[in-house]
Amino acid sequence: MNQRILLITGWGGGTKLLQPLQMALIEQGHQVELINIFNALDQNTLQKYVEMAQKVDVIIGWSLGGQLATILADQIFQQYQENKILITLGSNPCFVANETWSAAMDQVSFQHFKQSFQQDAISTLKKFGYMVCQGITTTKQDFLTLQSLIQAQSLDVLRTGLDCLEKLNNVDILKQYSGHQLHLFAKQDYLVSYKVERILRDFGVKFLETDLVLGSHGFPLFDAEAISCKICQYLNKLEQISV
Repeated sequence: MNQRILLITGWGGGTKLLQPLQMALIEQGHQVELINIFNALDQNTLQKYVEMAQKVDVIIGWSLGGQLATILADQIFQQYQENKILITLGSNPCFVANETWSAAMDQVSFQHFKQSFQQDAISTLKKFGYMVCQGITTTKQDFLTLQSLIQAQSLDVLRTGLDCLEKLNNVDILKQYSGHQLHLFAKQDYLVSYKVERILRDFGVKFLETDLVLGSHGFPLFDAEAISCKICQYLNKLEQISV
């Protein structure tokens, strides 16, 4: 069945990084709108994207985009009593560790990264791009590919994106969400621990599924075909269940 999909990219790179996945999903017969990150901490901005997402069937996000997708799915349920299919890719529901969520970047490292970005945004973005590719044998080759696709970003968008990474905590949303949700993680991911996959699975939420793939944090870009197949298999399974 043809699904209307909203696809949200991650922090720092722009939408071109997910164009291969967008094209792969379109080739499978789906309608896919690809958007950049946005400031979910601003209510007016959030509401604009809630109204956009309410018109689709599936919300997919990579990294920070997965956190944003989760918030949209939750808001749509709160406002419209509709459950959208939620899919996240390499996305930690809480990116910065706190007292109740340890499987994340520690506070000191994140604050250091944030300060580094304020002092030298270009150099910091380059380091971040390398971390996206880190962990596998093709890191250097993948980094060159990533650099060729990265788009110039507004500093305001990047700053608010960092604020979202620092402040968003979607753990309770995932525990309480009554819609279907799939969360994919990569075993060699340098930015989001593969251990998050087991933690989410252990929530015991009725319609929550997880899967672990090989690859770096950039797996939605570098393995776009394989990931699109996983997504489509999941959507096809849900369609068969609903028949």
